[in-house]
Amino acid sequence: MKLVAGLGNPGKKYEGTRHNIGFEVIQLLAQGFATATGRLKFEGHLQECLVGTEKTLLLMPQTFMNLSGRSIRQVMDFYKIDNEDLLVVCDDFNIPLGTLRLRAAGSDGGQKGLASTFGQLGTDRISRLRLGIGPVPAEWDPVDYVLGKFTSLERKVVKNQTTRAVEAIEVWISEGINLAMSQFNGSLPE
Repeated sequence: MKLVAGLGNPGKKYEGTRHNIGFEVIQLLAQGFATATGRLKFEGHLQECLVGTEKTLLLMPQTFMNLSGRSIRQVMDFYKIDNEDLLVVCDDFNIPLGTLRLRAAGSDGGQKGLASTFGQLGTDRISRLRLGIGPVPAEWDPVDYVLGKFTSLERKVVKNQTTRAVEAIEVWISEGINLAMSQFNGSLPE
């Protein structure tokens, strides 16, 4: 069993914000692969799906970004999911909009949801898929930027980016992190 956790903040106030792009990817995955209605459990919205032959859980923690790891840890403990079967999907304002970056390990890069997850699990050896939402304009505070909504022009890029993220997740589930990294890391194809 795999667990794909998309990070974001709960509530209508945060829908469509840059910080919630992880939630958008999970919602897109659920549209294509859900086998059951989602439910609130383990401080998150949890949904079962089938990707190929792999039973996969989709999670959107409802704890706010900085505490995401708490929800992820509860799901992993209950379902006895190993660290290598977890993929965390999140935003990254240090990466240009339209770019995907998959990694099997490494730092949190300042992403508070990843930091929370690493802290809860006691390791940074967690697969993660970062979706670029940057760069932050010089005149913007980074917090205001990530909590702001995408412009209509950015939204077109995000549509392609989230679709490609779902494709990357499918490869991660069926073929593993190395093939997914080699096929999907980088900017969107022209």
